[in-house]
Amino acid sequence: MIRAGNEADIGPIEKIYHRILERQEAGLASVGWIRGVYPTAQTAREALAAGELFVLEADGAVAAAARINQRQVPEYQNARWRYADAPDEQIMVLHTLVVDPEQSGMGYGTEFVRFYERYALQRGCPYLRMDTNAVNAAARRLYRGLGYWEADIVPCVFNGIPDVQLVCLEKRIGQ
Repeated sequence: MIRAGNEADIGPIEKIYHRILERQEAGLASVGWIRGVYPTAQTAREALAAGELFVLEADGAVAAAARINQRQVPEYQNARWRYADAPDEQIMVLHTLVVDPEQSGMGYGTEFVRFYERYALQRGCPYLRMDTNAVNAAARRLYRGLGYWEADIVPCVFNGIPDVQLVCLEKRIGQ
């Protein structure tokens, strides 16, 4: 079940961030994050305060989380979008999608992206955008498999992380 996040979800989401970072630090995953820089509990708190935090609950526990809104990060201005002339009010953005590594392989990433697509369509947004770090091969594979097109790779400092190759992805739905 995917629902709006609440204050009680911040701790479990922060634990997911830590588990992902632990896997990266052990050489078992590559996401391009830096512990203490991004993401942090503050990342989830800001999404909650804005009313934009969503969580996927499985067996009573938070298994995945993300922020969904219409805010395109400044780095998107430098991307060569396929749908560059899409009106801003028709664009929805998925930020910081995380799936608990202890729950990987359960289809939760796919379920969350499908929720994001329905959420966007219900709000009149047929243009979908998201991003990931180029080193995050697992996320790139997931998004490609769900029909997202890699519009561009933008070199930048992203969320305080230097030397990021930001993969900007998009998809048009509901045609």
